[in-house]
Amino acid sequence: MPEILHIRDITIEVVLKNIKHIHLTVHPPQGKVRVTAPRRMQLETIRLFALSKLQWIRKKQEAMRLQDRETIREYLNRESHCVWGKRYLLRVVERDAPATVALGHSELLLHVRAGTDQSHHRELLASWYRDQLRVAVEPLIKQWSGVLGVSVKRLFVQQMKTKWGSCNPRARTIRLNTELAKKPPEYLEYVLLHELVHLIEPSHNDRFYSILARHLPQWSSLRDQLNRTPLVHWEN
Repeated sequence: MPEILHIRDITIEVVLKNIKHIHLTVHPPQGKVRVTAPRRMQLETIRLFALSKLQWIRKKQEAMRLQDRETIREYLNRESHCVWGKRYLLRVVERDAPATVALGHSELLLHVRAGTDQSHHRELLASWYRDQLRVAVEPLIKQWSGVLGVSVKRLFVQQMKTKWGSCNPRARTIRLNTELAKKPPEYLEYVLLHELVHLIEPSHNDRFYSILARHLPQWSSLRDQLNRTPLVHWEN
């Protein structure tokens, strides 16, 4: 179980790992704070480190609070939805046939049986976005796995509240956030490459960033652009 630190009004999750250096991250969308530290590091040392970064933490959290949010989706006709960074208008068509989703020139077509409700529309589109992301990422995994000399045992595509992606180097698995299918394709490539590099170097250390920069020099710009895109609304 992670340790929890409370510093003034900031709650910090502490994760101890077999790493050499301490790392502090603030995760969108809520601004959750996490410190990853070496297993032998004393909690008081971690607390002092976090305290020294308090101003930076507040700045990051405030930026996340002010970040644009997507409007709440109702999955009705003429509603705007993004696919790979482009906006499409949703058109819901009722017909006596199995449900399908199709992308037109300027429309996202949702064919459903009469009487289906908003929750069913949402589930159909969520499944469709997962499929789109999986299809798009498979050739990228093949390409970059060959370049880096790594292998992915299993890929998971799912909704993620605080991350665009994650990697388990030991299990050689990668998880990607379904929301990436709504963003420009170059953001997906950046997130995937970031996670693939973790199969070589699990930590966010100098070696990790050196490998990432060697293969994707613009990674920092892509990360910042991605993190500035509107955040999705979550139902709690």
